[in-house]
Parts: sequence; structure tokens; C-alpha cells
Amino acid sequence: GASDIFERGFITYSNAAKIECLGVDRGLIEKHGAVSPEVAKAMAEGALKNSHATLAISVTGIAGPSGGTDEKPVGTVYSGYAIKGHEPHTLSHHFTGTRQEIQKQTAIAVIQHLLQFLNKAND
Repeated sequence: GASDIFERGFITYSNAAKIECLGVDRGLIEKHGAVSPEVAKAMAEGALKNSHATLAISVTGIAGPSGGTDEKPVGTVYSGYAIKGHEPHTLSHHFTGTRQEIQKQTAIAVIQHLLQFLNKAND
């Protein structure tokens, strides 16, 4: 019964995958970087467009232990939300801990925000 609520998923670690699978504009990645609110929003919009879903969530970030910079340190995560009938939006997160802890904090934050958003939309 899971396919009744989860239609498909995209794993797009590389920039090429973001461009090819989700239709993220290459110029957007070049201008803002793959880890940015702009790319998170475009990823969510692309996932919604390239599926039969009514909502799509994206995550792009740096879980570590390497890959961080002064501008975007390890723990920088952006989540994107595209829901039919609503304006797409993003959230910025800055988590700490090990790679696994950052991944867990990301998953929890994304689910919590989605539940809050859906509850507000249904009020």
C-alpha cells in the first residue's frame, strides 16, 4: 500500500542528476551553488513536475565530514517544498554533529515542517 502515498523518489547527489532528472537550470547551480535555497526550491518544483505527486520535498546540504566552506559549513542544509496549489518555499537549516546526526536532524526537521505546513493548509 505504500505506493498509494509515495509515488516516486529522486536521488540527485550530482549536479548532472539535478539538471537531468529534475530540470534544475545549470545557471542556477553555477550562480548559487548546489547547496542553496534557490536550488532546493528548483529541485522540489522539478520533482513535482516530473511525477504524478501532489507534493514534493527536496533536500540539499553538506552533511560532512568534509565539503564545508566558511560560507557554507558542514551542517548547512536547505529543504524545498512544492505543493500543488501553494507557492513553493524553502527553509534554511544549520545542524551540528556527525554526518549521521546531521542526516537524522534533517529528516526530522523536514517531516516536522511538512506536517506543520499541511496542518496550516487544512485549517
